[in-house]
Amino acid sequence: MKKLLYSLSLFLGLTLSSCFGDLNTMPLDENQLVTEKVYSTPEGYTGVLAKCYASLIQTGQQGGDGGDGDLEGANEGYSGYVRLLFYLEEQNTDNFLMPSTSNGLRQCLNLQWDAANASVITWTYQRLYMTIAYTNEILRECTESKLQERGVWDALKDDYLHYRAEARFIRAYCYSMLCDLFGSVPYIDEYTGVKDIPAQWSRKDIFNFALTELQEIENDMVAPGENEYGRVDRVANWFLRARMYLNAEVWTGESKYQEAYEYAKKVIDDGHYPLARDYRQIFLADNETCSEIIWPLVQDGQYAQSSAGTNFFVKAFVNGPMDELYQTGVGSRGWGNVRAKTTLVDAFDADDVMFDTEDTWGNQKKDKRAQFMTALPGQVKETWDENMAMTSTFTRGYGYIKWRNVTKDDQLCAAGDTYTSIDFPLFRTGDAYLMAAEAILRGANAPQGAALGYVNEIRERAYMSDNYAQAGIRSDVSGRIQESELNLDFILAERQRELASELVRRTDLIRFGKYTKNHNWDWKDGIRTGGDVDDKYVLFPIPESEMVNNPTLIQNKGY
Repeated sequence: MKKLLYSLSLFLGLTLSSCFGDLNTMPLDENQLVTEKVYSTPEGYTGVLAKCYASLIQTGQQGGDGGDGDLEGANEGYSGYVRLLFYLEEQNTDNFLMPSTSNGLRQCLNLQWDAANASVITWTYQRLYMTIAYTNEILRECTESKLQERGVWDALKDDYLHYRAEARFIRAYCYSMLCDLFGSVPYIDEYTGVKDIPAQWSRKDIFNFALTELQEIENDMVAPGENEYGRVDRVANWFLRARMYLNAEVWTGESKYQEAYEYAKKVIDDGHYPLARDYRQIFLADNETCSEIIWPLVQDGQYAQSSAGTNFFVKAFVNGPMDELYQTGVGSRGWGNVRAKTTLVDAFDADDVMFDTEDTWGNQKKDKRAQFMTALPGQVKETWDENMAMTSTFTRGYGYIKWRNVTKDDQLCAAGDTYTSIDFPLFRTGDAYLMAAEAILRGANAPQGAALGYVNEIRERAYMSDNYAQAGIRSDVSGRIQESELNLDFILAERQRELASELVRRTDLIRFGKYTKNHNWDWKDGIRTGGDVDDKYVLFPIPESEMVNNPTLIQNKGY
């Protein structure tokens, strides 16, 4: 499945019209999207569904930044979805620093963007709507009547409702992200006409639409654990609902913590995606064997190449000299232009932070999540130089090395080191444990002891203590905490330790009221030790180009 789905997707990309590269929020003529030839076989439908998935990890029609990118005028390597979310969910928080000034990255780092000066914001907006366009396309074409007309009904009658449900799920996910990042946005579905001007829906209406979609499609989605690898099932539906409910108070003004707890608990109790016994194996080149990943965005160094997915998470976080100290899986190909901010380093016990060249996997650390590169000559934690200026040198700031393009046996995968083969775990069960605990602390009807149990399960796994102990790996220090230590501040810190670089940190900080005010970090507001910023930055602006394309749009407050 890992190779088949995405190689098929790329093949069909050559058949689809290149008009997708010119996408904005205006709907596209369904006759321009694909030819009848594509839909003349069952494989054509599979391929278009695959393209819906692939649009969230690939960047164009050829793969490997091949020059036929999805978004016209965008830098193909920069404009992949996962890499874009790094800039919008990690770079502007207390986690990571990337000193580059291109494409609006410095504005994202400093929380000083506007509607025109950050290309990465525009590309994120466009990519989400591009994926929505793909899902609308298959929803228009994958109906019983059209399958009958095209003579493919017998081949697809058992699958087409699953295809439709998956397309609606991906669309709901995209709208949930637009709701999170941009708030009030245009609404487009499979019935929107080519000459229609999309209406801008309120943030609450976008939230309610996505949630209603998830409710309606639940029973049409494949049962837990029964879909092929890389495709979603009902557990992904429950996970997304839990995440949306957890953020409902921010997004809509109405708290839904009971519902957040119930759906996070469903994910946990279902049991089809149990916690991996070793946290580190979630982020390796053979993580398709990892039990915990609910929705992987599939990447393969041979069949699904991209500089924008996990390839970025390895190469940007390491440089060539690091490969001499441990096997990065990308050899000397690392770029080394991302460093951990001091606030991320300080979230861990100082004894766990330092890299030991005799223990490259960190087996003797207490918390195995403390994965930093600190061993380059002259390397320091601070992200500024002796003149108190931001620096891009390799020795200023620690590298973050939980992503490795090697297998759990520390072997380079067969696809080699040019591109990574690590699937991105967009949804995983560890997050559900922390969502359930947080929802309880925020008022869901469940015992405080249940929240403590969820957090301690995550921490036992992190320390590989108690039920997670393994021979040859340190387990003498338990990760368990006492009930007196558990509060919302602890949950926020634990989410940072568990989920750093997994594209949720900005959303978390906003939910905890510590994004624009009450918490500072390196280079926030352009200040070395951080400063408060305007509350308008809890939302990104509707890109200026979109305001021109659709003059009925109302810009977010403050922009």
